Amino acid sequence: MKAKDLDKKFDEGKSILEQLDLSKARRPEQEQKRVNVDFPLWMIHLLDKEAKRLGVPRQSIIKIWLAERLQKASS
Repeated sequence: MKAKDLDKKFDEGKSILEQLDLSKARRPEQEQKRVNVDFPLWMIHLLDKEAKRLGVPRQSIIKIWLAERLQKASS
């Protein structure tokens, strides 16, 4: 399928998923790498309390807060 035909189909609101090879799809800059971080117990308790209040896992809070701080620092 030519790009202009794909664009037209997409613009018309039709599904183009069957035209894509999703097995090779990537999200640049979104690859994950596991790291270990040691936190003091008081910090873990506060993180868990906030995570419970928001109904999300502790890891989510850490990721969101770090992302916010890094974005702020890079501005």
